Amino acid sequence: MAKKAPAEKKSPSQCPVGHGGELQQQAEASHPVLTTQQGIPVADNQNSLKQGPKGPTLLEDFILREKITHFDHERIPERIVHARGTGVHGYFQLTDSLEQYTTAKVLTETGKQVPVFVRFSTVAGGAGSVDTPRDVRGFAIKFYTEEGNWDLVGNNIPVFFIQDAMKFPDLVHAVKMEPDRGFPQAATAHDTFWDFISLMPESMHMVMWIMSDRTIARSLRMIEGFGVHSFRLVNAQGKSTFVKFHWRPELGIQSTVWDEALKLQAADNDYHRRDLFEAIEAGDYPAWELCVQLFSQEQADALPYDHLDPTKIIPEEEIPLRKIGRFVLDRWPDNFFAETEQVAFCPANLPPGIDFSNDPLLQGRLFSYLDTQLSRLGGPNFTQLPINAPKCPFAHDQRDGHMQTQVPKGRVAYEPSSLQADSPRASAARGFRHFAQDDGDGAKGRIRPESFADHYSQARMFYASQSAVEQAHIASALVFELSKVQTPHVRLAVVGHLQVIDADLAKRVADGLGLPQLPPAAKPAVPPQKLPPSPATRIIDRMKPTLQGRCVAILVDEGSSARHIAAFHKALVAQKASVKIIAPKIGGATLDDGSHLPADGQLAGSPSAQFDAVVSILTPQRGEALAREAAAQDWFRDAFGHLKAIAACKATGHILQTAGITPDDGVFPIDTPKPFVEGAKKRFWDREPTLRTLA
Repeated sequence: MAKKAPAEKKSPSQCPVGHGGELQQQAEASHPVLTTQQGIPVADNQNSLKQGPKGPTLLEDFILREKITHFDHERIPERIVHARGTGVHGYFQLTDSLEQYTTAKVLTETGKQVPVFVRFSTVAGGAGSVDTPRDVRGFAIKFYTEEGNWDLVGNNIPVFFIQDAMKFPDLVHAVKMEPDRGFPQAATAHDTFWDFISLMPESMHMVMWIMSDRTIARSLRMIEGFGVHSFRLVNAQGKSTFVKFHWRPELGIQSTVWDEALKLQAADNDYHRRDLFEAIEAGDYPAWELCVQLFSQEQADALPYDHLDPTKIIPEEEIPLRKIGRFVLDRWPDNFFAETEQVAFCPANLPPGIDFSNDPLLQGRLFSYLDTQLSRLGGPNFTQLPINAPKCPFAHDQRDGHMQTQVPKGRVAYEPSSLQADSPRASAARGFRHFAQDDGDGAKGRIRPESFADHYSQARMFYASQSAVEQAHIASALVFELSKVQTPHVRLAVVGHLQVIDADLAKRVADGLGLPQLPPAAKPAVPPQKLPPSPATRIIDRMKPTLQGRCVAILVDEGSSARHIAAFHKALVAQKASVKIIAPKIGGATLDDGSHLPADGQLAGSPSAQFDAVVSILTPQRGEALAREAAAQDWFRDAFGHLKAIAACKATGHILQTAGITPDDGVFPIDTPKPFVEGAKKRFWDREPTLRTLA
């Protein structure tokens, strides 16, 4: 039998129109028929049911009522924190078994691919805020293991602001928009946040981290992840080993500079989300190494700080990281709402063989996350949503409730029972067991341990561990943030804390704020310790000199040299960089060999903050013309100001001169691509003091 020819697709102009000239596209052989949620086919999706052409709309129009009702209710409450999120699917593969320490199969069975879903997020802003503010980044991983879901809910900072979950509502209320005025959005640079911080010495270590370049990341693909808390691994013999989880980007850590982050907010609110999407679409899948710090109770007792205190780190110089596997993100969600918005994480979701520590912040999170999902997702059956559902067999006696979508069968929904042979039962052999801990700590009470009282030593260690450039950035960030604080005594209180952390830092910030004299130093609860530096906390000298995962722009115009463009394009692609062609007009340009080169972006709408380095290949005429264009001047001024490599032809010299740029060793000729390609792998930090006043 001859195959039936596929139905010819009709253009919109070929589709029928209604009485009012409205387009009435109709389902043909290749189109599914539009229906209501009840499966009833819809004949007309353009017009409501009326009493005559100009009469009132009728209440009996059940199609209109269903459509409008669903639209009116299609938003759910956004997350209180971490509302601005980006989710991606991928997989985890274990390479080094931890069978000696745990029974959890996800950490003992090497070579298996375990599906994961990762959600990145900012903390302070709402769902409609921007991607690039100075903020902590949430980095939550849901492992769909064969023993149930494991949620490793982390951040890109290894410590937190507070020591006890009791203070979490206060912290969030302080950092969010001020309730009387509804601003600022997605920012810590305001009075209520710094007022709270000034009265919470335990926050000082976290302040050093958030004021560092880690919170103005270049890309979500280039941030580290930390589980923050100590957890326990429990082996088959019931022995416990403490563990801290770390994940390291294979592309290395990379940040922006502050001015660049501000310009990215203006240029592209979705900069980080778009960057991740484009990398995955191009097959350049981001990957991280999953690492652990393993330590015994005896090692914990020997530390000069309490590992159960979430405001402290264990430097990897003290307890080295052990790489145990890697995870790769390779698939964008099919639907943002169904997956990224509806995904629900909870640190209480653990497979057998992993357990909690007594970290008081972690203990509070175990309740809070579940509680918030009940409100945000409408009831107790949110685990039935596909993104939250385990991919392993499951059976329980929980029934009914709001939005129950399953149809549990059988007579029995309790145990013990004798009426149904296949009803679920507990398993002493396979079930989750908590570590049987006997701390001998006496009666319960609202008492914070004395070992939590040292609030300044690690803050001092962090600052002292940074390079001179990074110290200048931290001081400048503090000056910027505190300059936005309108209450003078709050500014003074913070500088008082800084005096305890580092006298030079306090003086630099005080000078930046124009204080006539240093305020009195804060009084620590216990004297700070002198801890050895931790170079692993730095960023700049740990940035990987690579173009992989980076984006380089080539500016072209009419008559640009095809030969030079091709040479740079080839050299950059060979280093695994992505290349964008930028031109004054989005249509591109005709080159000197007569070929037409399409543009990926228009000069005026593609600021250089979006790229990691720039190349400019112009004719003398176009160089002179663009020298009079503000967009071109800003393009080069920002690239230079953001410490990036620039390859500039002689004609581009007109623009550089007009923009007030004096070329340095980060500005390269276009004779050969090689020097520029090497230079583009880094930033030229020595340039910064010549461009802006740092604290």
